[in-house]
Amino acid sequence: MGRFEDLFSSKKPIIGMIHLAGEGLGEKIRRAREEIDIYGGEGVDGAIIEDYHCYDEELEEVLKKINPSRYNLVLGINSLRHPELSIERANHFGERFVQFDNVLGLEDRYVIDRSNHPEIVVLGGVRFKYTPPTGRSLDEDIAEGKQRCDTIVTTGEGTGIETPITKIISFRKRLGDVPLIVGAGVNSENIYEQLTIADGAIVGSYFKPNGDTTLPVDRKRVKDLMDAVRTLR
Repeated sequence: MGRFEDLFSSKKPIIGMIHLAGEGLGEKIRRAREEIDIYGGEGVDGAIIEDYHCYDEELEEVLKKINPSRYNLVLGINSLRHPELSIERANHFGERFVQFDNVLGLEDRYVIDRSNHPEIVVLGGVRFKYTPPTGRSLDEDIAEGKQRCDTIVTTGEGTGIETPITKIISFRKRLGDVPLIVGAGVNSENIYEQLTIADGAIVGSYFKPNGDTTLPVDRKRVKDLMDAVRTLR
């Protein structure tokens, strides 16, 4: 199987979100390219292309126009509307990894796709924002997550809300050698504490003015966070 540790050359990698906002497909493509260039230029390690503000067919059109080999960072996909297509899309468009907001209880197709494309690394959400609770213990949820993906991602209660450090510690104790990613609420002030425990972070709304995911990525905010991250490497 693919391994998260083999994706990135940096210790404690930072993965930026591409929310695909903008008026019309052309603007979405242009902004995706610009944001990827900002991430690569400021030392971000990877980017997730996500259909947060676009239709399913627009996501595929963007993926056609984004050649992963052109950029100085590792690209992945989070298909919110049709997560069951994520692994096949990653394979088709040459992306190295996928993110699932919730990796628990996935259907048989997921198991088949992982078997067919073991080189694609899966970042799987466990007790992720906006996902319904399973009604099971944390130990049970994490045990299933470890079986289903290569890396566990968890968050606090919502977009831009800091993931409680107590939650990160609880996950870290139970994961053994499975990598742990903080999936929301990371900023330049809490990055040191959170990455002292976790193995990396996904950053989205913090890179946007006022946390507004419809706005373009702000290069200065990216630079400020990456300057803080370098103290951990």
